[in-house]
Amino acid sequence: MRWVKAHGPAYTVLKVYLEPGESVYAEPGAMLLVRGDVEVETSSGGILSGLKRALLGGESFWINRFTAGPGGGEVWLAPGVPGDVEAVELSGEAWVVQDTGYLAHYGEVEVSASWRGLRGLLAEGELFWLKVEGRGVVWVSGYGGLETVEVPAGESLVVDNMHLVAMPADVDYSIRKFGGLKSFIFGGEGLVVEIRGPARVVVQTRVLPPLARLLARFLPRRD
Repeated sequence: MRWVKAHGPAYTVLKVYLEPGESVYAEPGAMLLVRGDVEVETSSGGILSGLKRALLGGESFWINRFTAGPGGGEVWLAPGVPGDVEAVELSGEAWVVQDTGYLAHYGEVEVSASWRGLRGLLAEGELFWLKVEGRGVVWVSGYGGLETVEVPAGESLVVDNMHLVAMPADVDYSIRKFGGLKSFIFGGEGLVVEIRGPARVVVQTRVLPPLARLLARFLPRRD
């Protein structure tokens, strides 16, 4: 399998070239185009996991599988918001991915809902991230640019919770408030994730809520 990125980092498109019999999996709505001998099949991530996410207002847990026939083919995939795409290679380990950050994967990779417990509730008002585990490549996407940050052993990194896109599932982390009460209420800085090394995390340079608030100022108001 061969793949390339185009039009990045602002409007990245992932182009995957499939040999006969190869498959790539992607989130619903990510397909931009398909060329050649490619069959599309939709499957779920499991009934129980799907029900949990539906009850909590999560995104669809359906995944599309694109499989090349004897003639081979290609699939172009694009995130739902302007931004970049980053490849995370898995060699048997597990990562957790912001549920809006999963774009696609290939290989022997299992995608499931990841329980985050009370810390997840405090960080983002949700209890689940996606957990990806196995051997292969997972492509994650984000709003704005993406950067992989290395955290050496003995050091720590503080990341705004909404800028965090993906990290290994076994990372040592904690959630805490950033700044005093005034900054929490007025400054736009609230809860952060403190990650202790060794670790490797993917962060995004922009988040959607500030843009949504800006656009809301220009929308007509209801009487």
